Amino acid sequence: MRTLRMTCFGLALLLLAGWPGVVLGQAKLLIAMDPKQTDHLKAYGVAFWVLQRNGEVDWLLNYRGGSFMADYSEILARECRIRGISFEPLGAGESASIYAEVQRDDNNMDVVRLEKVPRIAVYAPPNFKPWDDAVTLALEYAEIPYTKIWDEQVLSGKLAEYDWLHLHHEDFTGQYGKFYANYRFAQWYIDQQLLYEKEAKRLGFKKVSEEKKAVARAIKEYIGNGGFMFAMCSATDSYDIALAAESPDICDVMFDGDPADPGAQAKLDFSKTLAFENFKLDMNPMRYEYSDIDIPASEPPPFRDANTDYFTLFEFSAKYDPVPTMLSQDHVSIVKGFMGQTTAFRKGAIKRTVIVLAQREGTEEVKYLHGNFGRGTFTWYAGHDPEDYQHAVGDPPTDLSLHKNSPGYRLILNNVLFPAAKKKQQKT
Repeated sequence: MRTLRMTCFGLALLLLAGWPGVVLGQAKLLIAMDPKQTDHLKAYGVAFWVLQRNGEVDWLLNYRGGSFMADYSEILARECRIRGISFEPLGAGESASIYAEVQRDDNNMDVVRLEKVPRIAVYAPPNFKPWDDAVTLALEYAEIPYTKIWDEQVLSGKLAEYDWLHLHHEDFTGQYGKFYANYRFAQWYIDQQLLYEKEAKRLGFKKVSEEKKAVARAIKEYIGNGGFMFAMCSATDSYDIALAAESPDICDVMFDGDPADPGAQAKLDFSKTLAFENFKLDMNPMRYEYSDIDIPASEPPPFRDANTDYFTLFEFSAKYDPVPTMLSQDHVSIVKGFMGQTTAFRKGAIKRTVIVLAQREGTEEVKYLHGNFGRGTFTWYAGHDPEDYQHAVGDPPTDLSLHKNSPGYRLILNNVLFPAAKKKQQKT
């Protein structure tokens, strides 16, 4: 009798909350994303797996670390066990009580329904390896499928076939990552330059820099038409620099065969960028840096101490700011820092329309940001690999089976599920 009373009470709470779309009496499976979760990263993959099978997943924002709830089935429970994901089977009353708690006005929580399978594309050159990039590492580990595309597909309009686009660590300025000083005699660098030049010529461009600017504009159009773009490390600032430098030539002779425009800085058009403005280019071809957006600069300063380098996730209103809340879901609020060609974004170079999601406290270093353009969005995450503090060229791949609960990698996977979300109707 006591169990029956509790169940009825939970259902009554749910009905009072006005929660739409819940089947009364339906048992649920809760994938809690708090510190008790055995594999946070695989949990995103199983949520994607449910969507692929025409199921729906409720993302419980700020509830136990941003947990997932789905209809219970033995098939789903078995899949969780196979992937090493901890879960809790819930009766109708228990799940109703959770929904009611999350919907309470005095809780900074909400529910977002995931109901669409995002079509995922990764922009990367043909010779890329999945372990070169944290996002592809995360997708592979979580068992989330993606399609690799490059310049020809972008310029021919194929981006419209995808909901979510990740930019591999590309240099959109045409300066080959500014690796010239240290790697110009390395075979991989020589091969890369030949590959890029051949592709640019095949697509009708005289220079790689001109081709990359065209690709950047096509991606911007994709975002404006409703696409979701995510980028890390140098694919963030170099992308905006390419948009701003549509008119001037910022590449020196070793990159494109002729000298850079000495008046390039004055010719930058910041109205064309997505996130950054009023930045100063670094025109030295021998320096591993694009501009003063990156902070701290790649050279010289002494390397930071990994034991004291952390950034803090900002808290947003789940009910009124669901998008930044989704993107910031984690089981901790302070996350280990990590370096990259672009380690962090200088706050003074960020447009006021952009939302800062995470920052290194007491500094001008912004680690994670989000913004809107047209009908779409962009989210940029500085640094190379959340579990490899100072990743260098040629370093071995990160084994994510050793980092199943990585808070830094969770931020990447929040973005992967973001396009699947449909905001629940607010209570009246």
